[in-house]
Amino acid sequence: MNRSLFKASRNYRFDDLVEAFRWDVPEYFNIAKAVCDDNIIRSSDVGLICEDEDGRCETYSYQKLYQLANQLANVLTKYGVTFGDRIAVVLPQRVETAIAHIAIWKLGAISVPLSVLFGPEALDYRLSDSGAKLVFSDSDHQSILSELASTVPSLKTVINCDANVIGGFWELLSFAKDTYDTTVTKANDPAIIIYTSGTTGPPKGALVAHRCLLGNLPGFELSHDFFPQKGDLFWTPADWAWTGGLIDALLPAMYYGVPVLGYNAGKFDAERICQLISKHKVRNAFIPPTALKMMRQVSNIHKYELCLRSVMSAGEAMGAELYHWGREYLSIEINEMWAQSEFNYIVGNSASIMPVRPGSMGKAYPGHRVVPIDGHGSILLPGEAGELAAHRDDPVMFLGYWNNDSATQSKVIGDWWTTGDLGYRDEEGYLWFLGRKDDVISSAGYRIGPGEIEDCLIKHPAVAQAAVVGVPDDLRGEIVKAYLVLVEGVKGDAALVADIQRTVRKSLAAYEYPREIEFLESLPMTTTGKIRRLELRNTVR
Repeated sequence: MNRSLFKASRNYRFDDLVEAFRWDVPEYFNIAKAVCDDNIIRSSDVGLICEDEDGRCETYSYQKLYQLANQLANVLTKYGVTFGDRIAVVLPQRVETAIAHIAIWKLGAISVPLSVLFGPEALDYRLSDSGAKLVFSDSDHQSILSELASTVPSLKTVINCDANVIGGFWELLSFAKDTYDTTVTKANDPAIIIYTSGTTGPPKGALVAHRCLLGNLPGFELSHDFFPQKGDLFWTPADWAWTGGLIDALLPAMYYGVPVLGYNAGKFDAERICQLISKHKVRNAFIPPTALKMMRQVSNIHKYELCLRSVMSAGEAMGAELYHWGREYLSIEINEMWAQSEFNYIVGNSASIMPVRPGSMGKAYPGHRVVPIDGHGSILLPGEAGELAAHRDDPVMFLGYWNNDSATQSKVIGDWWTTGDLGYRDEEGYLWFLGRKDDVISSAGYRIGPGEIEDCLIKHPAVAQAAVVGVPDDLRGEIVKAYLVLVEGVKGDAALVADIQRTVRKSLAAYEYPREIEFLESLPMTTTGKIRRLELRNTVR
């Protein structure tokens, strides 16, 4: 089975591939069938390798994944899950995560991936907003989710996926049939809700169709220099709850029948990661810039004898320095990519067939059209800065924000989807990122909206007002900084800072807590009472 869109050859020119490419998206398409059912011809081939922090490792063939997904689909049917139901998955990189998503799509239901880093408030909002009917998780989240099951009206069932749990995931599978006819879905039917960070207010659920996987493929193949090739094996440190981990790594690699390495070890440890890549002979990886910066600090990295063939990096600006480090120390050219959950894998590099301009995001991949536009939707000339926009007639274009049509329409100008990122293109068509139009913070690959954090901060009894911005950081790109006005009579000291940080970490997620806190007498406001975050950002630049 050869699904490659492009034949590997350095004789091609990138621009020629763009010119010749045409989409061929079928009317009916199901992600589960494409990444699982269609791979049973590879019955003995390795599909997934899962290792935990203690080094315990399990290997699953594509045939085994197919059987397990069928069993779970039958379990979900018994729980009353039907077409269009939302099912949440709160799990790290482990086999149950992949099986859960595949089984959900087999039923024509919608998966809602949620990070294991989320605290009770973050989970409560997303489960309630999506109307999740059932959630897969582990023992670490069992008490939180069991409590939420009594407060989230839609949530009926919490399934514990840890081994040897009575009535849990594996026991349920043991009683289920291993055959299941995957539901026939249209390519345009919804498959996933990915929650993105909003600039104001709560996060929004980006509703993604089954066709999104097909839309990812041109960029995926070229950002990994003609993927797949013999001996390829894929890994990413990105959480499988995020677009980068799930849709930019796990699913496209499985679509091509290539083995994927899942590693469940919590905090990123660069030395341990180098050992992991070496041990499993990882050839292809999506590694965000912050993780690359941490790997760059590993002394004598050559001792690990890494055999990486391709690395794509995205989530924040990579910069020229990391590109040159990759050439010298990893012996590869790192392909920077740019995308959003709403419109994914649309711009990037392919070093094997196009000259890389360090610092540039690259060019629009075949099948995608991305240009800077002005506020009226007019395409700007080379060198002119504007908002980067993607043409909406594209398989990767999401279906809209879940139950929030006004938010969807607010980002549409004519035929263009506006991304909120500012940039320009040069005479040769390379795109260059200048910054964000809105207040989204890009930290260590996470896109963080200030609204949810500010809401959490003002719940603290000592805080009267809060404003959150991103400030520059050498390692993470940006970090979260909070400016706080305290309740009258409260003294701002180190103990209060630590307590406020603890509150956010516990309620939302570890990556969202403010690493810096500054107390002010008042916040800068517009005449209409809005926080002037730009003024706050300018004080630290």
